[in-house]
Amino acid sequence: MAVMPDRVLKPEIGNKGDIPTISPQDFLEEMARVDVYLTAGTEVSPVPNESRVVVYTDPGSAGADRFRLAQMGLKRLQAARKLRTLLITSPLPGDGKSTVALNLATVLSESGKVPVLLLEADVYQPTLTLKLGIKPWPGLTECYTHGDHAMMAIRRINPLGFYLLPAGQPVTGGVGLFESNFASQLFKSLSSSYFSWILIDSPPAIPVADILSLRAHADATLLVARAGKTPREAIEETTRHVGPDHVLGIILNGVEGINRAYAKYYGYGGYEGRSKHAKSKTIVGLGLDEHAR
Repeated sequence: MAVMPDRVLKPEIGNKGDIPTISPQDFLEEMARVDVYLTAGTEVSPVPNESRVVVYTDPGSAGADRFRLAQMGLKRLQAARKLRTLLITSPLPGDGKSTVALNLATVLSESGKVPVLLLEADVYQPTLTLKLGIKPWPGLTECYTHGDHAMMAIRRINPLGFYLLPAGQPVTGGVGLFESNFASQLFKSLSSSYFSWILIDSPPAIPVADILSLRAHADATLLVARAGKTPREAIEETTRHVGPDHVLGIILNGVEGINRAYAKYYGYGGYEGRSKHAKSKTIVGLGLDEHAR
């Protein structure tokens, strides 16, 4: 059975067996950085504007700044709670969860310095390769059908710096993929991998029951809701299904007034975000400290 290979030291760390001529402290600091790489194929994305990966295409925008704020909060929580695997979902289709997942994967990878895996678990309506403008390749559904090891379908996405395990060809109906031994083995492999972050882009929570199976493999859940579109009742129902204690926070998408020129197609709100359709008691936004009770 094929497995994900161990990390390999970059050639510049050592030279033909020579002992590095640096102090022990400097050596430890160097090893703490991601001076390693995973042996995986590479796909080069043109990162079209339609991808809405604003942390790369428009780094000075309000949206990109909100994702950097989310990065800071997640890193603090990772240190405090040993978070690693995050389930990213939304109550309904069209709330923007896949766009959020792409931006979080990009910003957390820090231009490839931190090994981040984005796992596309929405096998019903996969969109990530289309958003990235790259040719799709066999992913989860093909590996499940043919009995292949899904870890071998991982590829690095440049210039964004994260790794992607795509959903593959879309399926219809309940295929039982995430309730299968295939999924158990996959997440077991991921748990022993060297990824610092594993982000799961799941199907929407309410129409698809797979969310409960995926929840069992995640440390916490991020909900994505769209201001003026996602009903509060849908957010509350999703929170009940996932479990309030498992919900890390809610990212409020499409808030007007943060950057009006940019908000024509995208915007982010935190505690200070205001929408007449959303109440702060329910929407936590990008605070990411805890779910509002």
